[in-house]
Amino acid sequence: MISQLLFAIVLIAALLLFYKNASKIYQNIRLGKSVNRFDNPSLRMKTMLLVAFGQKKMFKRPIPALLHLFVYVGFIIINIEMIEIVVDGLFGTHRVLSFFGGIYDFLIASFEILAFTVLISCLIFLIRRNILKLKRLNQAELNNWPKTDANYILIAEILLMSAFLFMNAADLKLQSLPAEHYTPAGSFPISQYLVTLLPETISSLILIERFSWWFHIVGVLAFMNYLPISKHLHILLAFPNTYFSNLDPKGKFENMESVTAEVKAMLDPSLPPPSGEVSRFGVKDVQDLTWKNLLDAYTCTECGRCTAACPANITGKLLSPRKIMMDTRDRLEEVGKNIDKNKTYIDDGKSLIDSFIRREEIWACTSCNACVEQCPVNINPLEIIMGLRQYAIMEESQAPSSINNMLGNLENNGAPWKYAQADRANWTQN
Repeated sequence: MISQLLFAIVLIAALLLFYKNASKIYQNIRLGKSVNRFDNPSLRMKTMLLVAFGQKKMFKRPIPALLHLFVYVGFIIINIEMIEIVVDGLFGTHRVLSFFGGIYDFLIASFEILAFTVLISCLIFLIRRNILKLKRLNQAELNNWPKTDANYILIAEILLMSAFLFMNAADLKLQSLPAEHYTPAGSFPISQYLVTLLPETISSLILIERFSWWFHIVGVLAFMNYLPISKHLHILLAFPNTYFSNLDPKGKFENMESVTAEVKAMLDPSLPPPSGEVSRFGVKDVQDLTWKNLLDAYTCTECGRCTAACPANITGKLLSPRKIMMDTRDRLEEVGKNIDKNKTYIDDGKSLIDSFIRREEIWACTSCNACVEQCPVNINPLEIIMGLRQYAIMEESQAPSSINNMLGNLENNGAPWKYAQADRANWTQN
């Protein structure tokens, strides 16, 4: 009974803490402006199934995609066993689902094979990050915590899978002795090879089995509560993020409604003036972004595929689309803590532009959409970059000289070039 009570306390505490952290993230996302992403539900569901569940875009890089698939499928399916673990923990039973017989044997065998593939895949990912040092996994924005975060998760998954296999190995040996309560159940194609590493005494085996059982369940609950402060939050948010993807063609830019209304009123005096007050043109801080932009920021996996495909980054410019998303998330967290502390947002003298994202970064972008195309979970850094540019020009009239020259030529000549409209066809002569 003490064990069952302790398990219930740990389980309830973990679920309450996760609910608290998840609620905070939801509140932060709601700081964004409204945008309609609830149209065309059938197409949105298809997008989510292909991109999030099917990991369609991951397979542009087949080898890491296959390894990631092992980890993704393995970790999700293995945690189906959490149903049995929770029931056993609350009611003091042992392998309560074993009455399914052959089906149960098949499931446990499948879980073991998947656990082994997860373990091997995570080892390979650790080698790629820390020994082979792949460029996109070792760039400047990943220094310190982001790199440590990735390693923590990989090590945690290795330990959880190892605990699962050793738990089964000890259970299998206890079944063969036989020991009380450890009746024959399950099939163990991987952990059977670990049996020879275990002691012979029943008391020692029970200690190993119980320790591994507790380590596995507490580890999974701790992992669940680590997600909200980790880039691995994408495990949960990839699904809503892909569902709410922008369904328009990637090259389509939307006009700002407030600007459109002002222009229409200027061109047609018979129209009533725009109602309401325009708070800001473009994006200065995270509150000026849409809730989908903020969901993007929390969903970012920091995989670097966007940055690896960015022509500006490839040619040595400062821009990294991955850093844009990381900076947005960091600023959003800071604003959220500001609101929690003061009950409302108090100006802290910072903003997304300048304090987190430098102007050199946003003007290096070619708006080619390579980052959007490459992202495995349909994140759109370009929307944030364009919003920051709009603020810089429309609110501050600040832009690089090349941009100002182009805008001046458009105003004076009707074209981006410096010569008059009358001379635009001169290139056809001779």
